[in-house]
Amino acid sequence: MAHPIRRFGWGFSYSLLVLLSACNSTTTSSGPAEINSRYNEEQPAISGNGRWLAMVSNRRGMSEIMLYDLQGRRFEGLLGFYTGDAIAESPSLSLTGRYLVYLVTLDGRPAIALYDRITKRSDLLFSGYRRWIQQPQISPDGRYVVFQSARKGQWDIEVLDRGPNIELDIPDGTPIPNP
Repeated sequence: MAHPIRRFGWGFSYSLLVLLSACNSTTTSSGPAEINSRYNEEQPAISGNGRWLAMVSNRRGMSEIMLYDLQGRRFEGLLGFYTGDAIAESPSLSLTGRYLVYLVTLDGRPAIALYDRITKRSDLLFSGYRRWIQQPQISPDGRYVVFQSARKGQWDIEVLDRGPNIELDIPDGTPIPNP
């Protein structure tokens, strides 16, 4: 017959090992995961093709934007997404989820950033703004970003054209439209 303290000690050690392993993890699990959980998750955005879900979550102990593959039922790592102590929120996805645009606060100033899942990097699209901006949204093809700004003392809509030379987010085999 096993001694009760030993059994408790092994279970406690195993639980502690699992807990420490989870705390040291820098990537999300690649196995099946549920999106409805005990964590605070908000500001959902879905890609145009319905495969990807972006959200603000506190699953890893801090508020961050996470990307969930609805087809594969797993979280996707976003390498190269964050820089410094930026606060990121209000995600928006392009058609296939290649482009993720979001609002970021750097040193107390709002900016709009774009993450490209192919190149795995974030770039600021609109920064150094002295007034409030909110709710950036990206067009399905990834060329345009629309957002609200308070530049004139009221909420207005602004459109940012990323230009005709960007790589559009279009499904494979789709003809590229002529401008």
